[in-house]
Amino acid sequence: MSMLRSIVLALVLSAVSAQAWSQDKVIRLTSLDWPPYSGEKLDQQGASVAVARAAAEAMGYTLEVRFLPWARAVAVASDASSGVVGYFPEYHSDDVAARFLLSDPIGSGPLGFAERRSAPVAWSSLADLKAVAIGTVRDYVNTAEFDGMAAAGELKVEPVNDDATNLRKVAGGRLPLAVIDRNVMGYLLANDAGLKAQAGELQFNARLLEDKQLYIAFQRTPAGQEAARVVNEGLKKIDPAAIAAPFFD
Repeated sequence: MSMLRSIVLALVLSAVSAQAWSQDKVIRLTSLDWPPYSGEKLDQQGASVAVARAAAEAMGYTLEVRFLPWARAVAVASDASSGVVGYFPEYHSDDVAARFLLSDPIGSGPLGFAERRSAPVAWSSLADLKAVAIGTVRDYVNTAEFDGMAAAGELKVEPVNDDATNLRKVAGGRLPLAVIDRNVMGYLLANDAGLKAQAGELQFNARLLEDKQLYIAFQRTPAGQEAARVVNEGLKKIDPAAIAAPFFD
């Protein structure tokens, strides 16, 4: 009976929380500094935030974003008592989809490799890269094939904490390749003081891993489900591509 009462109480609290959230008309999410898509100091806090905010406002809601390191942003959004209902921007993966309710796409980004101009890497399948050390960012989702091969030890990956570190390692000849979004790479080379001098030494590999769609990952709670409904309805009322385009010039 004690367990039953606990379950009932949890359901009641979730329902009350969802009702309070709906009356509040505020969608609270976590994100990270990942320019040009998201960042506390960016214009409109970045392309993905601008799209999410426009979708919320189209439905009469406001958006509040708490910026944290990536792993922390995901952890906070996983906690139903945190006061937030999700996190973004996120790529699709089976693991993410099992734990979170993904919104309709809020944009997309070309995912591939950074490389040195003087040492381009030719490849037609990931199997061609089994002997190549590849930089990744810790806790980032890449592609299902890439992450599966990395997890199985079929690809040699070297995780670091952020994309800028990987770009410095590639520019310095410590890595031949690093996984990165092309728009993120362009932004960092143009704006990161420590990378501007090395911009001419780097290029984006000619072959894409994938043009990745971006999503908001909502909690699988009543509040998260309602927030997802609001955002998805709002996305139908706006033009996400037109809102995001100025951030990628």
